[in-house]
Amino acid sequence: MSEKANDIANLLAPTVQSLGVELLGIEYLPAPGGATLRLYIDVQEAERDTRHVNIEDCEAVSREVSAQLDVEDPISGNYTLEVSSPGVDRPLFRLEHYARFVGESAKVVMKLPQDGRRRLQGTISRIEGDRIVFIVDGAELPVAFDNIDKARLVPDWAALGLAPEKPGSGAGRKAGAKAGGAKRAPAGKAKKKPNQPAARKPRAE
Repeated sequence: MSEKANDIANLLAPTVQSLGVELLGIEYLPAPGGATLRLYIDVQEAERDTRHVNIEDCEAVSREVSAQLDVEDPISGNYTLEVSSPGVDRPLFRLEHYARFVGESAKVVMKLPQDGRRRLQGTISRIEGDRIVFIVDGAELPVAFDNIDKARLVPDWAALGLAPEKPGSGAGRKAGAKAGGAKRAPAGKAKKKPNQPAARKPRAE
């Protein structure tokens, strides 16, 4: 996360936790027409085997966070607030997220180039101190956590039963029907500063 996003995450995490869910991380995306503040939430560890984040969780977090942002006012200007579940292509924000998904594939964008590249896709092999070791093209590539700009898991669509089939096949039609369940819960409502033009509505997640 950026320094701004990290500061906002530290501010909002206790509020989110008080609602019975966990704040995984925040994306703060400034833009000329208004910034986007995107919160990713998940159920707490003890509940991960029994339930998933739903739209009611997103709406509850959106209401409470909106009220807190009105008071704390950490963002100047107009912005859109989005609250979302992580989805199957979940973002990775902290070292413990990488540790939890050792053996999974991830796409990573680095802040500074390493070995001539700023992007990689590889398997999370292990954590060594403050470095994540990826297997890329059959070779180990350690990447410092501080050099990671953003990262997401790459879903194993076959394991999820959502692998694409040949057009016209019955299996393909079934897979397409299931795909809706793999999407993340819808985002919360837009947030705008008083007396300013309305921010765009958050896209469906």
